[in-house]
Amino acid sequence: MPSDPSSVSPEPTEPTEHSVNPESSVPSEPAVPSEERGASSGEPSAASGTPVSGTPASSSDGPAATETDPASEGAPAPRKDGEAPSALPEPAEAAGQAEPAEAAGPPMPSYAPSATGGGGGSSASRQPAVWLAGGAFLLALTALVVVVARDGDAEPKVTAGASTAGPSVSPPGLLPAEETPSALPSRSVAPKAPSTARPTRGSVPSEAVSCPAATVKVSNAETLEQALAQAQPGDSIALAAGTYAGNFVAEVSGTEAKPIFLCGGSGAVIDGGDTDDGYAFHLKNAGYWRLVGFTVRNAQKGVMADGVVGSVLQGLTVEQIGDEAIHLRDFSSDNMVRDNTIRTTGLRREKFGEGIYIGTAESNWCTVTDCKTDTSDRNVVMGNHISDTTAESIDIKEGTSDGKVIDNTFDGSKLSGSHNNDSWVDVKGNGWLLEGNTGSHTPMDGFQTHQIVSGWGTGNTFRGNTANVDGPGYGFHLTSEGNKVACDNKANGADEGLTNVDCGS
Repeated sequence: MPSDPSSVSPEPTEPTEHSVNPESSVPSEPAVPSEERGASSGEPSAASGTPVSGTPASSSDGPAATETDPASEGAPAPRKDGEAPSALPEPAEAAGQAEPAEAAGPPMPSYAPSATGGGGGSSASRQPAVWLAGGAFLLALTALVVVVARDGDAEPKVTAGASTAGPSVSPPGLLPAEETPSALPSRSVAPKAPSTARPTRGSVPSEAVSCPAATVKVSNAETLEQALAQAQPGDSIALAAGTYAGNFVAEVSGTEAKPIFLCGGSGAVIDGGDTDDGYAFHLKNAGYWRLVGFTVRNAQKGVMADGVVGSVLQGLTVEQIGDEAIHLRDFSSDNMVRDNTIRTTGLRREKFGEGIYIGTAESNWCTVTDCKTDTSDRNVVMGNHISDTTAESIDIKEGTSDGKVIDNTFDGSKLSGSHNNDSWVDVKGNGWLLEGNTGSHTPMDGFQTHQIVSGWGTGNTFRGNTANVDGPGYGFHLTSEGNKVACDNKANGADEGLTNVDCGS
């Protein structure tokens, strides 16, 4: 039967690769004056469109002149982008030949002490000192401009939520700055989803289980939800008599040595509230549970087990269900379903009203098991009483192997006969043993096999079963090869007889 696809929460969207953590500081580029960006390549000033003052333009005759520190070499300090050239002579000219005060005047005398050893010379002789003092002032002013330019060239602070257009790029002609890992913007990481790791093989008890003394007692839906969420291996949760309304989920696993028990009497009722929707009780990737004694009713599906191993469903009453009563799927293996009373299913859709359903139909593998064969293997179905189901009492799907169906009782009075729902048991898996079962009332056959997927529906064995058919078909109608019907099986009221194949040991 088709299975409902699981609801999937959208994953948190990761930010753009260059998203910035609001708390992070972005490493800035090396502090450099704007004119140094491109100085080694002779790039033009952004303001003037001409080569930066003091830096020779590149030519085809050779590389650009190497830039030096004006403070240590006495070279002219470069001016800031957009700054007008100084009206004062360049310091480099002061270090060389002095210009005349007037074109026709005599050369300016060099500054020297008075021949008489007195103070400074004439006003003319003091003029170079004044001029040099002005040059020194100009150098100091230029240094201040450089500092301001450095501050102006720092990277802008990135605000929270902003993203950069790309990785930072070092200015032309400069080595990239060393990045400090702790200062790099951190990439947001989606919260880690809860682990879905689960064991693939469990250990099934060979005997009925008994509930230990309670470690947790619950009496209403709220406390039951809390107990399921906080369960630990070895816990024993006791349900007081009463109605627990809602859909309940267990996602914590016990262990083989310390399974988790959920126990109650038949008067403790888990009520899903609507036969058209929901799982009354859902074991979701939770292994080594013991569900014992209570009642499950009034939901689309009664007990759903997804990815469950080593668990026992025992002594439950599952009734008034929209589709199937108990379903083991999604690689649920090594589980025991025993001594349960299952009745009145298919209230929503009669063609999906099975009592116990093992595995997943091939048409739903991509929905339930990521397009893989649902190998829900080695499950044991024993001692159950199944009646008033509108589809098979037990439906065993293709992909499942090596399970057992032993000592169950079926009443097919409500089998519709439509949609191939015309037998108590339909086996489409491989290697199953069906032994000691008794059925009554069926519109066609007692036990059937089918091959839905090539290679499946074979290697199954029927022995010691009693088929009180009271109908037009066979006790055992095997439509695929490689199956065995032992001669100790019995068929009563089957118009076609015991089986359509030769019986054998």
